[in-house]
Amino acid sequence: MTKVAVSWSGGKESCLACYRAISRGLEVSHLLNFVNKGSERSMGHGLDPELILAQSQAMGIPLVQRETSWETYERKFKDAVLELKRRGVKGIVFGDVDLQEHKDWVEKVCRELDVEPVEPLWGGDPMELLNEFVNAGFEAIVVRVRGDLLGEEWLGRRVNRVFLRDIAKEPIHPLGEKGEYHTFVTNGPIFKHRIRILGSDKVVKDGYHSMVIKKWRVG
Repeated sequence: MTKVAVSWSGGKESCLACYRAISRGLEVSHLLNFVNKGSERSMGHGLDPELILAQSQAMGIPLVQRETSWETYERKFKDAVLELKRRGVKGIVFGDVDLQEHKDWVEKVCRELDVEPVEPLWGGDPMELLNEFVNAGFEAIVVRVRGDLLGEEWLGRRVNRVFLRDIAKEPIHPLGEKGEYHTFVTNGPIFKHRIRILGSDKVVKDGYHSMVIKKWRVG
């Protein structure tokens, strides 16, 4: 069985990619996540790093988490992957769907590091992928939206059938592939325990509405 790590954001795409990788018989040995130096939030999704650790604990998959900036991201990413290679990792799983620019970057970096890029979602229909996520039994909530595209009322919404119906009506990428919205996965078939959200605040900053999760429990 090929050992792989998952480039992990905490959201629905990286989670579904992980699920598909496991379903194909790959051994997911680690989750790989990066924290934005200065803000002390996860890159992209803006989550508390402890929430990413909670997912790791809930899934029973070890987490490799590193601090970086956007300027040093590629170097820090390569350093982390080289460390994972020493632990026997042969490939890295990504949750890309249709952003060619990022896929090109992934292939370049993985080629330089001599690891296999694994893209289980690439080229998939966005609505079909969302349906697969829900049908598989995953649970997720919306934690961040671009204020010029989606209103504050989307924060905290569960990714379920009603969500699928409503998001399909919006003039955005259904998966939020360009950062229109972000999610946090709390449970699903690759989780051993559910993450229960016990307290949160809503914050507006830099044009984004964010749900800042303050309190949670695993199990």
